[in-house]
Amino acid sequence: MRNVALVGHAGAGKTTLAEALLVATGALPRAGRVEDGTTCLDSDDVEARQQRSVTLGVATVEHEGTRITLLDTPGSPDFVGELRAGLRAADAALFVVSAVSGVDASTVQLWEECAAVGMPRAVVVTQLDRARADVEETVRLCRTALGAGVYPVHLVDRAPDGTVRGVVNLLEPGAAAEDADRLRSELIEGIIGESEDEALMERYLAGDELVQGDLMSDLGTAVARGHFHPVLCAAPLLGVGLDSLLYLLVNGFPSPQEHGCPPVTRPDGAPAPPLACDPDGPLVAEVVKTTTDPYLGRVSLLRVFSGTLRPDTPVHVSGHGGAERGHPDHDADERIGAVSSPLGSALRPVAACPAGDVCAVARLTSAETGDTLSSPGDPRLVPPWDLPVPQHPVAVEAASRADEDRLGPALTRLAAEDPTVRVERSRDTGQLLLWCVGEAHGEVLLERLRTRHGVAVTTVPVRVPMVETLAGPARATGRLVKQSGGHGQYAVVVVEAEPGPPGSGVTFAQRVVGGAVPTNYHGSVEKGVRAQCAKGVHDDRPLVDVAFVLVDGKAHSVDSSDAAFQSAGALAVRELAAAAGTRVLEPWCEVEVVVPAEHVGAVMSDLSSRRARVTGSDADPDRDRTTVRAEVPEMELLGYAGALRSVSHGTGSFSRRPLGHEPAPPSLLVPA
Repeated sequence: MRNVALVGHAGAGKTTLAEALLVATGALPRAGRVEDGTTCLDSDDVEARQQRSVTLGVATVEHEGTRITLLDTPGSPDFVGELRAGLRAADAALFVVSAVSGVDASTVQLWEECAAVGMPRAVVVTQLDRARADVEETVRLCRTALGAGVYPVHLVDRAPDGTVRGVVNLLEPGAAAEDADRLRSELIEGIIGESEDEALMERYLAGDELVQGDLMSDLGTAVARGHFHPVLCAAPLLGVGLDSLLYLLVNGFPSPQEHGCPPVTRPDGAPAPPLACDPDGPLVAEVVKTTTDPYLGRVSLLRVFSGTLRPDTPVHVSGHGGAERGHPDHDADERIGAVSSPLGSALRPVAACPAGDVCAVARLTSAETGDTLSSPGDPRLVPPWDLPVPQHPVAVEAASRADEDRLGPALTRLAAEDPTVRVERSRDTGQLLLWCVGEAHGEVLLERLRTRHGVAVTTVPVRVPMVETLAGPARATGRLVKQSGGHGQYAVVVVEAEPGPPGSGVTFAQRVVGGAVPTNYHGSVEKGVRAQCAKGVHDDRPLVDVAFVLVDGKAHSVDSSDAAFQSAGALAVRELAAAAGTRVLEPWCEVEVVVPAEHVGAVMSDLSSRRARVTGSDADPDRDRTTVRAEVPEMELLGYAGALRSVSHGTGSFSRRPLGHEPAPPSLLVPA
């Protein structure tokens, strides 16, 4: 088995390459086109309309006795959840680099992330036949930008008119191309150096003419160790280089046994024995992707790490570690139905899915992306993979009463499918917020609500919750006197108030002398004060950070009541606000922005334009990353996910936490 994730920047040709490989292995009779929306792996309606990948496409094919699962990942950073899912299911990453646009900063960043976790990597340069393609320069950029261990295996063979007619394989001797001898020597020495094969080294130093068959075992060892990275060339639309690429996938990429398994624990966090990729071992599989099919319902894509998954068997589903994203912990027992091998959206039934393989299972009711499936008698838990916390909010409202009834379940399904989605009802504004990675991610989610779940929604501006506090100290009387025959209402309270320290909230005390307000009504006054503060006195802005003191009042032996003193307390708050005036406060956040060092200046300049206060920065020279810390008004963060992506060329990320409230500038309070 070989599980390979195709990764790289948007437009590099990942889906086109995957489509050509499916044809080359006989899985498809002919290749579809991204431009026509007819590719096997871009099966989502949104992908056909947008002519780009927004989900993880998966296809398992057979080639020379080997099962190859291709995991086609989106290139846009908005869909990083799908990328992480592909890497989780893979044992190696094939970086697809365009000979036209070369290596961008986001590709370098992803390369470094894969290196940090020891993911074996290779590079394939595509689009050789495009105008302005410069293969030699692209290979040079790969070697300089991606670091040590990058060795070209292919050179491009061109006809006299410059058209691509094939590739020159440096693993075979006698390549007739410029610098071929030097590059071949470097390649062989790199393979032997990483594989540490002394016998092969002796043959090479003795002058033996090594051929591809002599080198492939050592090349596979070198790739699996994660420090040797071959660079191949392919022109998928011409069929050039595909046989050589498939040969490398089969003979040079690591198997699941070589790549190993992730650590596991018990669902309660207790330690568990380490896993081996053994079909006869304890069952442990992970849900790497969840989709909804109109006929099959929920479909779960699984990577089986240990054991064998068979149809009609019970499993334990464990989901932990995602509560901060709106994915609470859960445990349940379910029964597996049919097990299928994926080919894009097509599912082909199989008798079983052994350790190391990837399969699809329909109608698991509780399993979400990132959950672990294991034996009910021996449950295990795979730790969640690293995912960004969504930072781009979209406020949604149901378009009709019927849509309102369906909206909640539909959003729950979206969150179950995509771990980078968080659904939240704002406590302060009451808005229903769909937290996304970026604008493009949000657009796709809204489209899925409409087309996949049949729910029409409208988007409205996200409201930032403003609050108010008193502008100064004041004393006011809240008076409720109503007598219209029979039992009346009577309550008079005198309250003093002053602004409290930031973050102190609403406090209440009493200094009533002589029982002017009976003790049993003190709590009623406080309840009325707090209720009015929560409601606010202007534009539904809550009143915060105020210290209230009940100092005097009057009661009636017949007409006073709990309700009357609550109302009098609320009236006193409104009178105090009128007497002292109020100041509007806006929420601020503490933000940490992580970017490559070269973008720090642009990030700081952008933060300054957002009324931010930069409080410091820390450089990490080993990773060439700098963390910029700043305090920023929450209003200025509404579109920051996209702005940061722009100024950092897709390489920046940020996190936030609430900091408190500060006076809002008058410009924010002017009605639009």
